[in-house]
Amino acid sequence: MESMLLKLLFPSPFLIKAVSAVPVATLGYVGLSEVRGKHMQYSKFLNIGEKKPIEKTIQVSSRTGMLIAYTPAFLAGAASFGLFPNDDLRFLLVKSTLTFHFFKRILEVLFVHRYSGGMEVESLIPITLSYFTSSVFVIYAQHLAQGLPEPAIDLMYPGLLLFLIGISGNFYHHCLLSKLRSKDDKEYKVPKGGLFDLVICPHYLFEILGILGISLTAQTLYAFSFFVGTTLYLSGRSYSTRRWYLSQFKDFPKDVKALIPVVF
Repeated sequence: MESMLLKLLFPSPFLIKAVSAVPVATLGYVGLSEVRGKHMQYSKFLNIGEKKPIEKTIQVSSRTGMLIAYTPAFLAGAASFGLFPNDDLRFLLVKSTLTFHFFKRILEVLFVHRYSGGMEVESLIPITLSYFTSSVFVIYAQHLAQGLPEPAIDLMYPGLLLFLIGISGNFYHHCLLSKLRSKDDKEYKVPKGGLFDLVICPHYLFEILGILGISLTAQTLYAFSFFVGTTLYLSGRSYSTRRWYLSQFKDFPKDVKALIPVVF
């Protein structure tokens, strides 16, 4: 197993090995909490599974919350072009894909998504920190890999292709979701079209593929752990989302899975 990892990943210093456990442990725990009914308090899960009285929580609008969540991670990626100007092609692609990922999310918040609820600040803070620290350490780990021997198996270009597939599929399904509502419509509807006929969260599936693409492009331990952590969290969130639709819509098709067609 170790020899295979050495063929796929750059060698990692102790700091990167230590912090690589963080996204897997924290996002894995949050994903498991979603399955157990303790949700991050935003979107359709606002005030669901929350023990605090609503009047004792601090909330912002979903649009404001998501802008706050994505902006620091985007700024970290954008700043990396000035902080690390002399880099190789792999580092340039990692910085570019990561920065574009969060830039796209900001544009979607501003121009694509139609929100109906709010977001608790208590959930907003860890989400923002998770995105920001992940962005910083993916970039920093790549910086530390500069000058090291390339992995025996080069996954840079397959990773870039997978990133483009992931980000395109994610954007397409976000657009389908936005078309479910008119400007003033606040009601949830069962989404249709694309892979929504097979899974309830295809946008999560493509987001995972996009993060996997960044991970394969980077080929560092931290980037891989970021992918694993993201997968664990979105798996739990998609499971809860399917359960929510089943509870809210009597005609929700039970053969529609949560994340992976036919399988999960």
